[in-house]
Amino acid sequence: MYDDILDNAALPTLWQYFREGPFLFQQDNCSIHTSRLAQMWFDEMGGQKLDWPSQSPDLNPIEYLWYELERRLRSQLNRPSSLQALTSAVMDAWKAVPMVTYQKLVESLPKRVQAVIHAKGGSTSY
Repeated sequence: MYDDILDNAALPTLWQYFREGPFLFQQDNCSIHTSRLAQMWFDEMGGQKLDWPSQSPDLNPIEYLWYELERRLRSQLNRPSSLQALTSAVMDAWKAVPMVTYQKLVESLPKRVQAVIHAKGGSTSY
């Protein structure tokens, strides 16, 4: 399944926007990313992986965005009742997040990294 996502979504998009690479993948160490099948895919495709600690939302600003999307979706009075309605609601919620939020998350990364270093890899306030 993960290799299908890489083959059918990630690679075509990377090739479209960044041509031939090289590509560096950042992913946590969850089992789907470290499976034998995933390892074989990276070996065959020559994809490089960035060492990244597992379970590290403090280093993954996207985690805040997932939380924000979930919060916005749960606050809706009418819950989506079909896949199409859910897709539309997620897209609307994503578009409603102010651009400054994305910018602040990106800009917060150096502070997040410093906090992890200071905590010697332990948990932080992020």
